[in-house]
Amino acid sequence: MSAAIKALVDKLIRENNVMFFGKSYCPHCKNAKSVLGAKGLHFRAYEIDQEKDGAEVQAYLLQKTGQRTVPNIFIKGQHLGGNSDLVAAKDSGKLDIMLGAKIEL
Repeated sequence: MSAAIKALVDKLIRENNVMFFGKSYCPHCKNAKSVLGAKGLHFRAYEIDQEKDGAEVQAYLLQKTGQRTVPNIFIKGQHLGGNSDLVAAKDSGKLDIMLGAKIEL
């Protein structure tokens, strides 16, 4: 794992309130984007399948989060998880709580 990939991923997570790592063709990713959009949330999407370093990024995300699948979603620097985690967080109110949290730099 290159230091540049780690730095890229960590910077994207740090600099975006909602950071979304996914794949353009993934139905779970499309659903998660729809959920985020329906809440009116601006998010940064990194499409792993469309980036030359995507495989390395996904490998680092696995190392960082223990999650092998996409989407891999971070809210204000905190790992939320995937599509089912996002839907559950939205339904329970956890997502709103996370969005209201202060960003730790």
